[in-house]
Amino acid sequence: MSQRKRLSPSQGAIRHAVREVLAANTKPGQKLLIAVSGGADSLALASATLFESKKLQLQVASVTIDHGLQKISAKVTEQTLEKLHQIGITESWSKKVKVGTKGGPEAAARDARYEALESIRIESKSDFIVLGHTANDQAETVLLGLTRGSGSRSLSGMSVRSERLLRPLLSIERATTEQFCKDEKISPWQDPQNKDLKFLRVRIRKVVLPFLEKQLGNGIFSNLIRTSSQLQEDDQYLSQVATKAFKKIAKPGNRSLTLAQPELHKLPEAIRNRVIKSAIDYFNVESSRTHVLAVADLVLNWHGQKPLALPGVRVERKGKTITLKATQEK
Repeated sequence: MSQRKRLSPSQGAIRHAVREVLAANTKPGQKLLIAVSGGADSLALASATLFESKKLQLQVASVTIDHGLQKISAKVTEQTLEKLHQIGITESWSKKVKVGTKGGPEAAARDARYEALESIRIESKSDFIVLGHTANDQAETVLLGLTRGSGSRSLSGMSVRSERLLRPLLSIERATTEQFCKDEKISPWQDPQNKDLKFLRVRIRKVVLPFLEKQLGNGIFSNLIRTSSQLQEDDQYLSQVATKAFKKIAKPGNRSLTLAQPELHKLPEAIRNRVIKSAIDYFNVESSRTHVLAVADLVLNWHGQKPLALPGVRVERKGKTITLKATQEK
């Protein structure tokens, strides 16, 4: 009788994390589309997801997005597809995208990537997109939110599940995915942009976090993760309350939305501002805390002000009604 091969600590940790998330969020027969860049995180995710999917009776495909931002990007994509084939994934997609400039290089690349992922999810008839974000990414996201003055939604970081997105590795540190690849003899791509300090996230990773740990102790990383979890709980509850209030107060029209000022005024500030944010977001435009507070001023301190000209939206109060009208196509 052959002896069962013993898993390394990294293999056990990652397979367990993947198994828990997939078991809690999927059903037998569903299909997963794994986003694989070629780095250690996504290759470890691909290997573990393929292994666990067999037990859970799930179908698996992968997709590699070529952002075209480096001269060797096409070659890296080709090499990644070959590695996925060696791992055992037989259905692998790739897509080259054009990265714009809106929001800066990092945001533009992310937007292009997520749009392409959703496109391939639909084309491949997959139920979920599986992403390789780790605990390190989560900590970096919380710090990024702090530097940008973001609200609790941003500071709460990424969720294990966001609609069609699954992130099984949010409890796993990057060092574990790197060790997993060594244990499974997978050679991940080392993206030189992950060392380029012109990118804010890289500066957070390479400069800010190490500095904080040196000055304040090694607990900074775990404290950021714990803060993220606590804020997620709070934000989920507040968002649910705000969604109910929005549905009650907001009345959609022809490229417009009206809000009842008396009902808005009665709401607690945290809920009121979320309702206002939802009203602006209804028009699929960029919004900020400054925009939300400007509309809140119409609710609380109106004395005949002129209409607000927000990006893509005009906001006006007449009597007890606040009207938002689109100034560009949705």
